[in-house]
Amino acid sequence: MYSGARAAITFPLALLIFLALLTFWINKTVQPPVPDLDGSSRHDPDYIMSNFETTQTDANGDLHYKLTAKEMRHFPDDDTTDLQQPRYTQFAVDKPYTQAEGLRGHVSSDGEEIQLIGNVKVTRQAFAGKGEMTVETDYLNIRPDDELVTTKSPVIIHQAPKTVIYATGMIYEKKKKTVTLLHKVRAHYEKPVTKSGAAKLSKGGSGSRKNTDTKQVKSSLSKNNQLSKKPST
Repeated sequence: MYSGARAAITFPLALLIFLALLTFWINKTVQPPVPDLDGSSRHDPDYIMSNFETTQTDANGDLHYKLTAKEMRHFPDDDTTDLQQPRYTQFAVDKPYTQAEGLRGHVSSDGEEIQLIGNVKVTRQAFAGKGEMTVETDYLNIRPDDELVTTKSPVIIHQAPKTVIYATGMIYEKKKKTVTLLHKVRAHYEKPVTKSGAAKLSKGGSGSRKNTDTKQVKSSLSKNNQLSKKPST
């Protein structure tokens, strides 16, 4: 008789405890987490720097690259960095430097990726008889340690004196010294006028004439819509 009464009392108490635990679990699951009072859970910058500059050297102590920006903002929630008017310059011993700049930039939390966004322009200096080369696009992903530059956006490549290449998507692998253009590749190339050619033109009379190989370049590209070549680096 006594044991039956205890069972009758214990069961409702156990049920109430179970319901209380279930209610607490539901509240914790449904309710959004309370933001930290220090602001680390929000995507707000914890510090801002004007005229930002950082450099990295290689194993021999030579300057590898330099990254500058008019303004830098660091975000603690994902440990990323946003840049305004970034400029990335890559150096190599006994070679011309290559510089890339854009309107905005983004650096990953591990620092292994640098993204340039908006009016991106890459300039490689002229050297050893090679003319200046520029690349124009609206987005560029740079992996400095891998010496890899990629984009899926349209690109326009100007190679001095008068070569222009258009494409959609580009992969530049500096270690392999190759540039791969992915889609919709077309090019315009003008032969430079040699001294003998200039003399012939002067004998033939006044006026000027352009020596173009545009048709020949387009014909070779039409066989394969992917172009891979070694740049003048």
